[in-house]
Amino acid sequence: MVLGEDAVVLIGDKMDKGLSGVKAVFLDLDGTIYLGGNLIPGALEFLSRCQEQGIRRYFLSNNSSKSVEQYVAKLSAMGIPCNQDDVLLSTHDLLSWLKQENITRTWAIATTGMCQMMADAGISTDDENPQFVVLGYDTEINYEKISTASIHMHRGVPLVASHPDMVCPSPDGGLPDVGAYLAMLKVTTGHDPVHITGKPNPGMIMHKIEELGLLPSECAMVGDRLYTDMEMAIQADCVSVLVLSGEATRSDLSESGKTVSVVVESVDELLR
Repeated sequence: MVLGEDAVVLIGDKMDKGLSGVKAVFLDLDGTIYLGGNLIPGALEFLSRCQEQGIRRYFLSNNSSKSVEQYVAKLSAMGIPCNQDDVLLSTHDLLSWLKQENITRTWAIATTGMCQMMADAGISTDDENPQFVVLGYDTEINYEKISTASIHMHRGVPLVASHPDMVCPSPDGGLPDVGAYLAMLKVTTGHDPVHITGKPNPGMIMHKIEELGLLPSECAMVGDRLYTDMEMAIQADCVSVLVLSGEATRSDLSESGKTVSVVVESVDELLR
């Protein structure tokens, strides 16, 4: 399948760039709303159209390097009004899983922001006798964190990761993300994580869809990655909207064999 410049791929009922019938949108951030520290052209106007058309919008990110408060501050500084309820992170999914497993003691390879969210949930992040090693997108990573985690894993402590993304998009090209760290720990210890949270797990958005009282078909997942954003939309039976402003290309989509609802260059083309 070769996609043209204005390609719209249809599944089920007809869907177009206007997203007719959609009542809520879940928006990836890196590569979708902004790239690095720069807004995607037309992103603010798209968000204004969401408000004008009465469409609820939520910001969804696998990037666990920042806390919810830090994301709200970053978005607000970019001229995007939001509150903490508007932000859904892989860290939330991770905390839910840790709570379900009754985990309170960990050694975390994680930023200060992520560690604070874990501490607020009653989970230690530098325990000498951890139940789990926790791996997040640590942009403050150092050798002590890595080596101590490796020692714990050699002793049989299992690993859980916040999300599977291999790279974090930036204006200068992809940067190492959790998936790259996982490969390093695999080479070092011989062990894979027992669980990976975040996208593409559909539970990351299904609880919000149910809370809103909507059907999955009334919600759209908008993102730039096939193996997380689009895969989650497909698993959740949501409208899947692939933007080409971040990681994925038309060739990637063609080679993946995935069928998505809509393909656009950026969010600037949506809801017009």
